[in-house]
Amino acid sequence: MRETFGIASFRSRQQVLKFESALRRSGVKVSVITTPRDVAVGCGLSIRFELSDYDRVQDAYAQLRPSNLIGFYRVEREEQARTVIRRL
Repeated sequence: MRETFGIASFRSRQQVLKFESALRRSGVKVSVITTPRDVAVGCGLSIRFELSDYDRVQDAYAQLRPSNLIGFYRVEREEQARTVIRRL
């Protein structure tokens, strides 16, 4: 089974929580997850979102402009295969 989703990775836990709150207020379904090893910089937490919501995530980012963003990434996981992460 293949799982594909987006993450926003930050250097600060405070910024993760602030951006998560802003996304929830705008109606985007998100969760806070452990940052995948391939993006092994930052505070260790990232915001997970559905790729279909990427435009809304970008809009929220443009309005809020949270500091310490490392980047937005596409994560692809398959059973018994390596996780592939690409910058969005």
